[in-house]
Amino acid sequence: MLRDITLGQYYGVNSPLHRMDPRTKMLWVIYYMTLLFMASSVWEYALMTAFTALAVKASRVPIGFITRGLKPIAILMLLTVGLNLFMTPTGSELWRLGFLKITDDGVVIAAKMAVRLVLLIIGSSLLTLTTSPIVLTGGIERLLAPFARLGLPSHEIAMMMSIALRFIPTLMEETDKIIKAQTSRGADFESGGPIKRVKAMAPILVPLFVGAFRRADELAVAMECRCYRGGSGRTSLRRFAFGRDDLFALIWAVALLAAIITIKVVTR
Repeated sequence: MLRDITLGQYYGVNSPLHRMDPRTKMLWVIYYMTLLFMASSVWEYALMTAFTALAVKASRVPIGFITRGLKPIAILMLLTVGLNLFMTPTGSELWRLGFLKITDDGVVIAAKMAVRLVLLIIGSSLLTLTTSPIVLTGGIERLLAPFARLGLPSHEIAMMMSIALRFIPTLMEETDKIIKAQTSRGADFESGGPIKRVKAMAPILVPLFVGAFRRADELAVAMECRCYRGGSGRTSLRRFAFGRDDLFALIWAVALLAAIITIKVVTR
């Protein structure tokens, strides 16, 4: 399951989403999440699903690679769906077992929450899958640049965020290796009660934290050897500019918002 985490991974192909300015993509993700939380009717969720499918196709990232990122949140999704399914008191009762009951409103709300979670994961994953860590760092720094006048260290914040995203798949891969190594030595992580399972995590967490601190120290030494002194006075190799793909993204943003408003007015 650890290998299924796609957040922080970059899939390098030539696509319209890869060619877009990173600032456009980050603003689009925020805009996309806002529209998802604005959606309320089935038609609006259907529209957002269709748009997400078009974005996935435009990214040219294999759908199987993207959907792998849904496996780690399967438990969270089931918990969310279950709570909304059984804890919604309004609507016509469809099924009851003791204090548990399912209503038609609960089914609709649970389905909407499941779709929202899936679309959120896919939409946020497309940002890192189509943007390399270096480009993402530059984009975050450019977006935060106006706040630098207020004393906000935009470059340092962008660097920390990109390093954190970059090391997510690395740490997951290292965790997977540690689990396999401990299992080959006879460690048991599956049997026993919750307390025993928590104690069994010690042989995983200790070497994982040691390895993480070692990697952080090596990265700090490497940055010091290259005379890294923060963002003050630094120049950039890459120059970001809005192009045709970014213009298309803006047109899609206006069209999507207009479609959602139209659906809200018609279905009111």
